[in-house]
Amino acid sequence: MKKLFLILIIPFLCIAQQQTYVPDDYFEQALIELGYDNVLNDSVTTSIIDTITLLPISNKNISSLIGIGDFSALQTIRCSGNQLTELDLSNNVNLQALFCGGNQLTELNLDNNTSLRVLKCGNNVISQLNLSNNSLLIKLFCRNNLIMNLNIKNGNNSIIDSLYTTNNPNLNCIEVNNINYLNTNFTFENNNLDPQHYFDSECGVSTLLNSRINTKNVLKKLDILGRETNNKGFQLHIYDDGTVDKKYLIK
Repeated sequence: MKKLFLILIIPFLCIAQQQTYVPDDYFEQALIELGYDNVLNDSVTTSIIDTITLLPISNKNISSLIGIGDFSALQTIRCSGNQLTELDLSNNVNLQALFCGGNQLTELNLDNNTSLRVLKCGNNVISQLNLSNNSLLIKLFCRNNLIMNLNIKNGNNSIIDSLYTTNNPNLNCIEVNNINYLNTNFTFENNNLDPQHYFDSECGVSTLLNSRINTKNVLKKLDILGRETNNKGFQLHIYDDGTVDKKYLIK
């Protein structure tokens, strides 16, 4: 009878003691400080972390978030100001807000995070950002990166109320659905965008609109008083094709 009891109870004990591998000591120490662990041994009990909805671990000198996939209920992650070079959130399908600015991320894949509403990923070295699966996105802050391609085309752009993409010098075209709405609400004049940024529905198509930056040359740059200038501030750029653009240079 005792043997039968042990056979029946052992599987339940194993489930209760399932551990999540957390190799970064700074990450585990942050979990200890939050009360989710008590011994620095590269692991944390999975049943303790898989119901957490908020994880505030900013400015903790963390280099790796291996193990984050077992935080399956997470809705908000605050991991800004660390030393992260990669971030795998493919298992965190309930995620609604991600604050990961001020790291060393070179890429950010959020294809599985379809509930995402807020993304702040500025001050990294991200070169590509495809948010076409994140149709609920409301706030996007991705300035101070190296982004060349930014795609938010499948999002309902009419509900975006915050968009900041400044200081991405290699970014020209931002692929979106609702061009008119974004042109009305987000411009370089109110410091949301760099002067070279523009919205289009098909950035990958080689059209005159998409290539306009490379097919015309500036003849004159005039200040608000009509004087030629190279200083920062308000400028009128007069091109050789007869067009004129208003620009506000902050650098």
